[in-house]
Amino acid sequence: MITVQNVGLRYGDRKLFEDVNIKFNPGNCYGLIGANGAGKSTFLKILSGEIEAQTGTVSMGPNERMAVLKQNHFEYEDLEVLKVVIMGHTRLYEVMQEKDAIYMKENFTDEDGMKAAELEGEFAELNGWEAEPEAAILLKGLGITEDLHTKVMADLTGGEKVKVLLAQALFGKPDVLLLDEPTNHLDIKAIQWLEEFLINFENTVIVVSHDRHFLNKVCTHIADLDFSKIQIYVGNYDFWYESSQLAQRMASDTNKKKEEKIKELQAFIARFSANASKSKQATSRKKLLDKISLDDIRPSSRRYPYVGFSLEREIGNDLLRVDGLTKTIDGVKVLDNISFIMNKDDKIALVGKNEIANTTLFKILTGEMEADDGTFKWGITTSQAYFPKDNSEFFEGCELNLVDWLRQFSPKDDSESFLRGFLGRMLFSGEEVLKKASVLSGGEKVRCMLSKMMLSSSNVLLLDEPTNHLDLESITALNDGLINFKGSMLFTSHDHQFVQTIANRILEITPSGLVDKVMTYDEYLEDTDLQKQISTMYL
Repeated sequence: MITVQNVGLRYGDRKLFEDVNIKFNPGNCYGLIGANGAGKSTFLKILSGEIEAQTGTVSMGPNERMAVLKQNHFEYEDLEVLKVVIMGHTRLYEVMQEKDAIYMKENFTDEDGMKAAELEGEFAELNGWEAEPEAAILLKGLGITEDLHTKVMADLTGGEKVKVLLAQALFGKPDVLLLDEPTNHLDIKAIQWLEEFLINFENTVIVVSHDRHFLNKVCTHIADLDFSKIQIYVGNYDFWYESSQLAQRMASDTNKKKEEKIKELQAFIARFSANASKSKQATSRKKLLDKISLDDIRPSSRRYPYVGFSLEREIGNDLLRVDGLTKTIDGVKVLDNISFIMNKDDKIALVGKNEIANTTLFKILTGEMEADDGTFKWGITTSQAYFPKDNSEFFEGCELNLVDWLRQFSPKDDSESFLRGFLGRMLFSGEEVLKKASVLSGGEKVRCMLSKMMLSSSNVLLLDEPTNHLDLESITALNDGLINFKGSMLFTSHDHQFVQTIANRILEITPSGLVDKVMTYDEYLEDTDLQKQISTMYL
């Protein structure tokens, strides 16, 4: 358990936290959410002791241990992978080091023998004999193969180092586990393994993540950082989001009788309880949901951008034909004889590990790159809008303010009032619209690029990782906007819920060719797992 009492922190005139009083209890997983810049990562650093609050205290139970997911991927370059994981339990690793140092002595004294015996006892109490097997199990679960366990960290790729540091945080069953964006750079299999690990984890977890599917799977509670306070809500992210929307509707309807509001709340809770999965989290969550009262539901101060794509022209049946596209980059064949037909109403997700292949396909289809071989042809009724993964060319060195930047892409109405209104819906208000395009943050640039696409009124959207750099509010708004889009779409994203709720067709570029399935993302993952199980039966 971790207890926070009267914690407050300011940076100059900016108040991040004030009089925060909460308890994080064992057996619960808390998703810490808040707008970008609200202070989520800073709060985790206060909990871990990396930053000291100006007021208040943070305390844990006696003899309890905290583990934190480290962000410096180059901290342990000269150390063996297995040892880096065990270092997650600081005292156990110290005992191992002290013990080994004594046994390495040439002149082993009686005093050394007594100290060694004392360390051996503590080593056993700390479950030291199971340390290496446990570390190996964690690494394998995250996709680090056994041949890498004895290598030094410098020999690993960036993605592999991320997994090792995650295994380090999970090692040794810590009493409190702090995870800041743990799914970043993880593949789908590693994420699924981590979800199961946290669902079955019996101690306290506090996690920051922009992955809504992950928060929905693992969280029993949401810790909402808003108005410089942190409010704990029972349930996962979807429940928090829907309840905050419900609260805003109730608050705006002053004439509605309280009895009617209570009935609406009861129906809302019943719907979420009925849809809960069969995990441990869902069982305990359902019991707590039934205890929620009307006063427990509060509106949020969150601001959601407006994302809506209109079509200037209805799309025809002849959309896109791709025949034998092949491309080699730096001696590596990233596309090899790729062929498919895109149909009307297709919302295609490009999935899989080969991100270079996906981006290359986008660049060829938009004319930014030429294929070595093969052809593609867009239908005459189509108009395309493209969201590139790298948008730097639109902003670097650009001295235009946001109104003038957007004016370049507004053929129908370039008036000041229209452009300011459009930017306002994308959360650029007041003097913010006079900022230079070159100084925007990553999330602001994405919102500008989405504005550019919306103004085009195109009937085909090509989006390469549009959720990168966005906060949960903007991801939710974009997700809803694309669900409602009446045209066709080809897109990539690491956001599971984003892909699952939008795509009706899945393409994956693999070393053995293109996999093409007309199904949802979850169905595709289940189908892929089933095929792997069948193939292993005949090995």
